[in-house]
Amino acid sequence: MAKLDISKVDTADTGGLSEVHAQGELLALKERLADLQERFFAAESHALLIVLQGMDASGKDAVISELLRACDPSGLRVYNFKKPSGEEAAHDFLWRFHQQTPAKGMTHVFDRSHYEEVIYPRVHDLLDDEQWRDRLESINDFERMLEREGTVILKFLLHVSEDVQGERIEERLKERTEQHEFSAADVKERQFFDAYQRAFQDVLEATNTDWAPWHVVPADHKWFVPVFAGRAIVERLEQLDPQYPEIDQAEVEEAGLKQG
Repeated sequence: MAKLDISKVDTADTGGLSEVHAQGELLALKERLADLQERFFAAESHALLIVLQGMDASGKDAVISELLRACDPSGLRVYNFKKPSGEEAAHDFLWRFHQQTPAKGMTHVFDRSHYEEVIYPRVHDLLDDEQWRDRLESINDFERMLEREGTVILKFLLHVSEDVQGERIEERLKERTEQHEFSAADVKERQFFDAYQRAFQDVLEATNTDWAPWHVVPADHKWFVPVFAGRAIVERLEQLDPQYPEIDQAEVEEAGLKQG
């Protein structure tokens, strides 16, 4: 895979797309996604795992609320992983994530994911170099196994600038409808912003693979994030070209009906 360098990605880049035109494209993407996901759900030939990573307030929720709301909820699940505790903490670091991987036909979204188990420890020096490399190797093995068993994996790193992230966190204090998302921990983690960027880059270099590629999303314009993600998801589903399964003739005969 080609090397990804987040330092060369302009966080404000929209590829020349304006917000007005983005709204129109997003509507078209949602319509196309709804059709593809419906066929994907019916075909049950593959599973889809969407991984969303990024700093707090980088726009992960926008992908879910603005784009993936177009999906049939019967075939969609969203998981947000907190700090492991109890039985989760007693198992290996990937155990709880494997429990929530999608079955064939299903689309699962990890809003934060197994990558938290290498990014946060890297920033806060909770693992030595050997432990950290071992975890990255285990993640690659984990994703490779899922891909071999029919899971399509798309990973998105939402790349937001420090200034914009700070503005969004401040907005959470001012806007009544966003205050529930405010966290003192988010503010404290901002002092490690540069360390997070280094950790993201290290993770990209170690885990950007043919079977589970990363997409770095310029995230300073929140309206652009679901469009970028939508393009990548729709393109991958179009490559799969899922089809509705043929009717089971045995079921028709058992029902005592004639087809057509």
